[in-house]
Amino acid sequence: MAIIITDECINCGACEPECPNTAIYEAADDWRYADGTDLDGNVVLPNGKEVDSNQTQEPVSDEFYYIVPDKCTECVGFHEEPQCAAVCPVDCCVPDDNHVEDETTLRAKQAFMHKE
Repeated sequence: MAIIITDECINCGACEPECPNTAIYEAADDWRYADGTDLDGNVVLPNGKEVDSNQTQEPVSDEFYYIVPDKCTECVGFHEEPQCAAVCPVDCCVPDDNHVEDETTLRAKQAFMHKE
């Protein structure tokens, strides 16, 4: 499952540089699938959605840092635990019950975004 940042976020920014997928963005910042990944141009995401990875997307939140669920792998393939949750001083990086994925799915998503 993806991680979500709750509204208890104090906007400290500690989580953002820790994300190996560049899935965390500052409030109100636009984002792209290509940011911090090997994706380029038109791609079909593992969930079947077709996107232009270079096209800017609307912010998920305009109030506090946010995580893009399509890019979050809970750090699977990189670390033992989600790094955003590990560094968050207020424990506002928690599992997102609306985006539940098993380890196999998370590994496939990580491999898709980071061609080796």
